[in-house]
Amino acid sequence: MNEQQKISIRFFDDREVRALWDEQNAKWWFSVLDIVAVLTNQDDYTKTRNYWKYLKAKLKKEGSQVVSATTQLKFLAPDGKKRLADMLDYNGIIALGKTFPGTKANKFIEWFTYSDESIDGKSKTKAYALFESSFVNSIEVGTTKGLQQIHAYLFGGLYDFAGQIRTKSISKGGYKFTASHSLETHLAKIEAMPETNLDEIVDKYCAMNIAHPFMEGNGRSSRVWLDLILKKRLKKCVDWSKISKNNYMNAMIISTVDSSELLKLIKRAITTDINSREMFMKGIDYSYYYEENS
Repeated sequence: MNEQQKISIRFFDDREVRALWDEQNAKWWFSVLDIVAVLTNQDDYTKTRNYWKYLKAKLKKEGSQVVSATTQLKFLAPDGKKRLADMLDYNGIIALGKTFPGTKANKFIEWFTYSDESIDGKSKTKAYALFESSFVNSIEVGTTKGLQQIHAYLFGGLYDFAGQIRTKSISKGGYKFTASHSLETHLAKIEAMPETNLDEIVDKYCAMNIAHPFMEGNGRSSRVWLDLILKKRLKKCVDWSKISKNNYMNAMIISTVDSSELLKLIKRAITTDINSREMFMKGIDYSYYYEENS
C-alpha cells in the first residue's frame, strides 16, 4: 500500500468504521478494532484492543478462518501515529460479526452487507470517483447548471430525475422549500449572489438549501457545490469531519432565517488542504453520514 492511501469512513450507530482501499486487489480493508468497538459498544481504545487480543487467541484455538484472513496495514492510531493494525476484507468482517452474539451483531451485519448496494452506497462510490475524474474541472462553479451537473454525476442511473430541477413542491419536517412555480426565479437570484468572501459564499449556500431544487439528493450535491465555490474563490475547502452531524443539522435548520450559526461552524472547519484526496473522501463520508436517517 502506498502513502497516497484512500481512506473511507462509514458510520454505524454514530461510530466510525474506517477502511483502506487496496489498489492491487481492488477491495476495501476494514479496521478490526473499529468493528470490535462497535460490536462491544466500547469507547476505550485499550479495552477494545485487549478484547480483540483475547478474541483473536480464542478464535485461533478454535481454528477459525477469521484470524488467518487478517492482514496488517498501517493505520492512524489514537496517538496520531501510523501503526500496523489488524484489517479484514468484506467477507472477513461478516465472518467476524457472526462470532458476536445478539441482535447488535445481526444489525451490524445487515447494515454492512447492504450499505454499498443501496442508492446512497452506489452514489457515494460515484462521489469518490469525482475527485479523480477530469469532469470535476468542467463543472460550472456557483451556478444552477453546475449544481445540476454534480447531481447528475452523483445520481445518474440511480434516480430518473438525476440533474433535473423538480416540478413538484416538497417539504421536510414541516418546512416548505421554495414552491416549484417560483423555483426558476429563485435560482436565478441565487446565481446572481456574490461569492467574494466566506460570508457571501455561506449565504449563497444557505439560499440554495432553501431552494432545494431536486426531489432527492440536495444536501449531498450542494455540499460538493459549496466546496467547489470555496476552492475557486478562496483556495479553501471545508474539513467536514470537524463539524458534528448534530451541530450541522441544527445550523442548517436555523440557516433558513439566520446563516450565522452555520458560518461559525464552517469558519472553524475551513482548510487550505484543497488538493488532498483524503480530505475530499473524508468530506464525502461525512456528507453522506449527515443524510443518514435525517
